[in-house]
Amino acid sequence: MKTKILPPTDSAYNYPLLIKSLLLSGQRYAPDQEIVYSDVSRYDYRTFNQRVRKLANVLTEAGIGAGDVVAVMDWDSHRYLEAYFAVPMIGAILHHVNIRLSRDQIAYTMNHAEDKLVLVHDDFMQLAESIAPDAPTVKGYIQLSDSEYRV
Repeated sequence: MKTKILPPTDSAYNYPLLIKSLLLSGQRYAPDQEIVYSDVSRYDYRTFNQRVRKLANVLTEAGIGAGDVVAVMDWDSHRYLEAYFAVPMIGAILHHVNIRLSRDQIAYTMNHAEDKLVLVHDDFMQLAESIAPDAPTVKGYIQLSDSEYRV
């Protein structure tokens, strides 16, 4: 089989498409543009960038570094989006926990992924607590909440 490499077209991107580029472009080109999530959360790209960086700092202070796996047990939310950017920002790996699996299946995937830290929403704390004894690689949990003192 012969491989043929085609040259890029003039309209093709000539730079790498990185998550960092997506994060920074919003702040660079429309810092005051409002982001709305389900009419629950509203903030602009500047604030979004600050929240992502704050989460990245919290994860670093919690001992997460390059190559570590951070699990997220949350609904599709603004916090999930922030983790999507913050975790790779520090060189860690984001593990999207499928909360629709059974308890045993979730425990299996967490062990297989070797999760070190779990970001867990209030709604899944009971599930996370039941899995904790069977997830020896997990060293800590950060609770995410929709309460007044939310993360």
